[in-house]
Formats: sequence, C-alpha cells, structure tokens
Amino acid sequence: MTDPLPALARLSAIMARLRDPVAGCEWDRAQDFASVAPYTIEEAYEVVDAIERGNISDLREELGDLLLQIIFHAQIAEDKGHFCLAEVADGIADKMERRHPHIFGAASAAPDWESAKALEKQRDGALDGVATALPALMRADKLQRRASRIGFDWPDAAGPRAKIVEEAAEFDAATTLSERTDEGGDLLFSVVNLLRHYGVDPEVALRGANAKFEQRFRAMEAIAGLSFAELDFTAKEALWKQVKGAIGI
Repeated sequence: MTDPLPALARLSAIMARLRDPVAGCEWDRAQDFASVAPYTIEEAYEVVDAIERGNISDLREELGDLLLQIIFHAQIAEDKGHFCLAEVADGIADKMERRHPHIFGAASAAPDWESAKALEKQRDGALDGVATALPALMRADKLQRRASRIGFDWPDAAGPRAKIVEEAAEFDAATTLSERTDEGGDLLFSVVNLLRHYGVDPEVALRGANAKFEQRFRAMEAIAGLSFAELDFTAKEALWKQVKGAIGI
C-alpha cells in the first residue's frame, strides 16, 4: 500500500501556495467558504456519477477533485485562524474510533450508529442536524426517519399510501400556482414516505427513473431521426412503447 501522506502534504502545500496573500493565485485568494461550497456539492455529485457509470478511471479523478475541495476549505479555515487540515483529519479519525468501540475498543458489539451520532451532537430536537442543503428528496427521507425513531410514523405502508391519494386530491383541487406548488410538495413528501416504508431510497429511485427515461427518449430520437419533433403525440407514444419493448426497461 502506497503511503498517502506525502501526496496529501504535496496537495496541501499547493493549496497554501495558491492562497498565499502575496504570490498566490488571484482567484484562489478571493474565495471563501460560501463561494467554494457550490463546487464542493458539484464534485460530490460527480463522484456519485462516476460510481453509477462504473468508470473507475473517472472515479479516481473525481475523488481527487472532491479531495481538493476539502483541502480548499481547510486552507481557508487555517488562513482565518479557525482550524487546519490536520485537525480535520484528527477529528474524523477520533470520531471513527469512538463510533466503532467493538473494533478499536473493548466493546463486544457494534453500537447503534444513529444513536451514537445523536448522543455526540447533543441535539435538542429529533430533527436537529438534518442539513438544509441536502437534495430535497434526501432531506425529506431523513426528516421522516428522524420522526419515525421517536414514534411519529404509520405502523405500515397503508398509511402513506392513503396519504398519497389524499394529497393527490388536494393537488387536483388547487386553483393557483402557489396552491399547486404547496400541494405538489405535500404529494412528493407523501411519495417519499411510502418509499421509505418499503426501504427504497427515493434519491436512488428517481435517479434510476431519470436514466431510464433518458435512455428510452434517446432511442426514440435515434429511430425517428430529425422528424421526431414533428410527429404527433400518438406517433411519439407508439415509438415509446416500441423502444420500451426493444430495450427491456
């Protein structure tokens, strides 16, 4: 196994040089936590994309891009006198050892991960600590799971299934864009709840549906060529059924 420390030290030194107030890069010097945050989110999604495509070469590159974001944030923090990269690494190392006492300590069994996290955070409310920047579907799932842990949940999937019917009716009854937006959100939240009861990750499910739709749509375009846009809906629907049967998804 290659020692990662020299490479990490090199990358950290490069970022420190880029942030140097005199000889550094003008763009890198101008950045702060808020301006770098969108890039951090983007790089995390690109890591996931490489994993889903099964491209190991891209995964290595995207992990490097994501690592750079961590180094960048740590350097900004060090420049402001808050903390340094070593403190970030030591902090997560301490946390991993603390949360795995059956591996690094004397405990005989693994602790409940969520309970351990809750104790560490010393939350006042069950929903505290669910990041607002999470994708909406993922955040809805986490909020519901938190509420479920303290007993605010239906006993089975019949409850959320009935709620979907109720929310769909309320959406149909809405008459303004504001009302439809509000009721549409409630409807989506209810769908997430049903998926959660069956152990389905809503973010994964929707990404799969997106990929499926894209594959089918591109297949339709390939068959029809430039004339696809000119076809009426009936012809497009027929093509949809054709490619659905042909590619089996």
